[in-house]
Amino acid sequence: MNVKKELERLLGQNPSIHLNDIGVIPENVRAVMINEIVPQDPAQDFYGADGQQYLSTTIPLFQKAGVPVKTIEDILEMGIYITNAVKMPKESTVVEKSSMEESLPWLEKELELFPRVQVVMLMGDVAKKMYNQIARKTLKRNVIPSGATYKLRSTPFFFENIRVMPSYIMTGGNILIEKSKASMVAEDIAKMVQIIGK
Repeated sequence: MNVKKELERLLGQNPSIHLNDIGVIPENVRAVMINEIVPQDPAQDFYGADGQQYLSTTIPLFQKAGVPVKTIEDILEMGIYITNAVKMPKESTVVEKSSMEESLPWLEKELELFPRVQVVMLMGDVAKKMYNQIARKTLKRNVIPSGATYKLRSTPFFFENIRVMPSYIMTGGNILIEKSKASMVAEDIAKMVQIIGK
């Protein structure tokens, strides 16, 4: 299944929405990592051209977690799918609420494509906020409560038998500067890999 084609089949085409143009076997996906937002240049996204900006921080985090991956294909082969919560690039330094609202149905449908997911990792506050909106429809409450991520990380949260793990943004320059956050993301990735048994 091609993720982009399937989502466009379900929701129609929207030129401002950037989707992962990647073939996956839905049943093989055991974990989904939800990053904050698509990059300005789609070639720099997780499944873009070689040498993507996003993978330049993501691959080292997996390696720091003791997971010997070199490419996005290696990550996908492990049953780990990576996507972005907000499907349109930022127009300023902050993520616009309107972009989150417009992207939400796409993220929700995207997650529904994977029936055997055991873990969802929420990489940053935007991903956490948007996933809470999806979960709230069923739970009538947030799956991840308010609070600092470093305090929430050690608590197991679940939504429909899926372990939901709040973590930190894994793309962009900030993660390189804040080594303590990089270490925590690596710990979270190691935990995710342990849960899915890879």
